[in-house]
Amino acid sequence: MGEHATGIRVDVRGSGEANVETGIPVLDRLLERLAEAARFDLVLEVEPGEAEAEVTAAGGALGEALAAPLRAPGARGHGSAFMPSSEALAQVVLEASDAPLVVSNVDLTEARIGGLGTDVARRFLERFADEAGLTMHVRLLNGKDTQHVLDAMFKALGVALAQACETKGDARG
Repeated sequence: MGEHATGIRVDVRGSGEANVETGIPVLDRLLERLAEAARFDLVLEVEPGEAEAEVTAAGGALGEALAAPLRAPGARGHGSAFMPSSEALAQVVLEASDAPLVVSNVDLTEARIGGLGTDVARRFLERFADEAGLTMHVRLLNGKDTQHVLDAMFKALGVALAQACETKGDARG
């Protein structure tokens, strides 16, 4: 688990319930969206600290927690999804990999997300991919509103992760 994360529990066969406390309300909401879209039960608590450290701790903890289910016997290990949020449409394609990487056409460096002056989503996704061992492509096909773009990205990530963690015989309907 990341050095600032104080607790995480993920059930990839859950119902989408989440209790997330990262210290950054916008990130809490995005991770709740991810869990809902994936139908993962998620409990994540991050020790308070610098905002940048909280973002990377949350990404690292979630990545570590999902590394094993992504590679479980019979797991697909890959997934792909398009998801909307109002005018925004995002696609996420991912695969378990020994060479973690995030490729994205989404640039939110100018957006002030949760009062932070950096691209919170990119920092989270890079740390998450590193710890989970994922090659991940994130594409924004449409959207200008920052919150809608983020919602679409994290929902698509949730659906792609659910697919990747599916094992033979899963009947999630």
